[in-house]
Amino acid sequence: MTDIDLDVAAGEILSILGPNGAGKSTLVQCLLGLLRPETGSVRLSGDDVARLTRLEIARRIAYVPQSAQTAFAFEAAHMVLTGRSVHIGGMGAPSEKDRQIAEDAMRSVGILHLRRRLFTELSGGERQLVLIARAMAQETPVIVMDEPTASLDLGNQGRALGLIRDLARAGKSIVMTTHLPDQAFNLRCRVALLKAGRLTAVGPVDDVCETGAMNELYGARLHRLTDRAAGRLSAFVPELP
Repeated sequence: MTDIDLDVAAGEILSILGPNGAGKSTLVQCLLGLLRPETGSVRLSGDDVARLTRLEIARRIAYVPQSAQTAFAFEAAHMVLTGRSVHIGGMGAPSEKDRQIAEDAMRSVGILHLRRRLFTELSGGERQLVLIARAMAQETPVIVMDEPTASLDLGNQGRALGLIRDLARAGKSIVMTTHLPDQAFNLRCRVALLKAGRLTAVGPVDDVCETGAMNELYGARLHRLTDRAAGRLSAFVPELP
């Protein structure tokens, strides 16, 4: 990856779009401090992420992966509660406040009814909602999401996007990767286009996600469909060969 220059302010959503193999997951790992860029640095409120401990990073950045596996049959409520572990010192046990924060996060996501279900027995979409609730319970100023709606049906996609919008309105900095430009249009956010490890454009979704740029980005002929009655909400549909 080269020539990556991005910034995300408090209360802002940055949506990273790009084809498979573009480098989105590598960029996410750099943001989380799991990979170190060969040149340059990732800075969090001015601090070089490479110089922070894993605990310091976890207290500032919550992560929602595409999926998660666990060898242990934890209840969904326990999985969400693990988001509070960064605020609990040493071998300390979760407080009543920690449990209430975790429960409130599940209620916000609409999965409180799953709290006693085993995480290993949930559907892929239900697991993803649990991971989003866990990130919310972590109470960090920054949340990084790697294709957070990939396993969700349309109804739950809408709920997840609404949560992302509300988190930004509450002052969180959100970085999310996605294959769906319509999500960026729905969120009215800033967009970065990533192809072959390089940024090709960064800016407001209406300026960046125009048909020519999307055709070039995905190497396909796409048609943009716009519903002006829905606030110029747009989606792209590929033309079949």
